[in-house]
Amino acid sequence: MIEKTADAKRINWRRPLYAALVALIVFVAIHMCGSDISFFLHLFVVAPILVVSSICVLLYVVVSKNRSRCLPLLQTLVIFWGIGTSLFIYEIGDPVAIRTAARWLVRSHHYKEEVLAQPTAANGDLKHIEWDGWGFAGMDTSVFLVFNPTDSLAVAARSHQFGKFEGIPCEVDLVHRLESHWYTVVIDTYYWNACK
Repeated sequence: MIEKTADAKRINWRRPLYAALVALIVFVAIHMCGSDISFFLHLFVVAPILVVSSICVLLYVVVSKNRSRCLPLLQTLVIFWGIGTSLFIYEIGDPVAIRTAARWLVRSHHYKEEVLAQPTAANGDLKHIEWDGWGFAGMDTSVFLVFNPTDSLAVAARSHQFGKFEGIPCEVDLVHRLESHWYTVVIDTYYWNACK
């Protein structure tokens, strides 16, 4: 009898931990989409689901006679709100960081093959593909995945330097190093060759 009472008072963290794992997977999957799609999914899918589920859980807590059964639901709700809100705020502050890390972790081999399959440019441009982009009505920003065999962009990535770099026709706003020889570059124009 004493053992059952002790077990009843012990908090079961299994459900909230599973909820945290599911929330992390769902939100990272959303962030792997393009920035416009990610914002749309957050605003019109995730937010309504969180609000409706929160109202349902809170109503259940109010009408429930067994308060101990409500604790895991409340923990799960707090975890979903915490992870969702923090990732959304981080996404607003640095719109490509989560998406870039997730996409590179999951599909880097595919992107490497796509870039390396390109012929070497006669004009000395680095091999590249369009990686990400956002904007509207002429205010476009593009992010390109660049293969830099000499790692000449490493200094710019470390020092957050911007400007004109050899092998890239436009001025670069930001260089980010993914791994040795692989970089993303942010350019405030939609096309790689728009500056020529």
